[in-house]
Amino acid sequence: MAVILDITISLDGFVSGSDDAVQALHEWAVGDGRTSQDVRVLADLTAATGAVVMGRHTFDVVDGPDGWNDDMHYGADQGDVPPPCFVVTHRAPEHVRLTDRMTIVTTGLRDALDQAAAAAGDKDVFVMGGGELGGSALHDGLVDRLHLHVAPVLLGSGTPLFEGSRASLRIDEAATVVTRNAAHLHYDVLR
Repeated sequence: MAVILDITISLDGFVSGSDDAVQALHEWAVGDGRTSQDVRVLADLTAATGAVVMGRHTFDVVDGPDGWNDDMHYGADQGDVPPPCFVVTHRAPEHVRLTDRMTIVTTGLRDALDQAAAAAGDKDVFVMGGGELGGSALHDGLVDRLHLHVAPVLLGSGTPLFEGSRASLRIDEAATVVTRNAAHLHYDVLR
């Protein structure tokens, strides 16, 4: 079992921006212009996922009225049964729409990763976002592998993944797939 930070970023290093920008960032995963290579990358990642850890902002998006549903959930349209998700937050939300998939963890990232590892079985735990949570996981040395999906989009502002000492991470390339929608870069994190 490995902890994998799997996140889509813009060319200028942001993981969020305006609604239109977010759609452009994730064209490789949910857009009409996905290539067969994009679909294969997503299918492989989804098949390896035993559990997911996400931050509160990501949760608010996926649990919102226009978020995940029975047809579109983790892994986009890949797989029938979505994995359990653990939401790291300081304050539990008043309402959770996807109660069958979401566990709210108010005791921190390490506790969420421990719970996710227990639920994942022999599969991997994927940290899917957002930028602050992913950056913290990298900074704290909790990530074994880094999967970046670099979209050919410049956002100019938003939530950055790499800040300060987080940018000094030592990594070793494990795999690269490039499509018109994203450069899918997979790295092993060196300890």
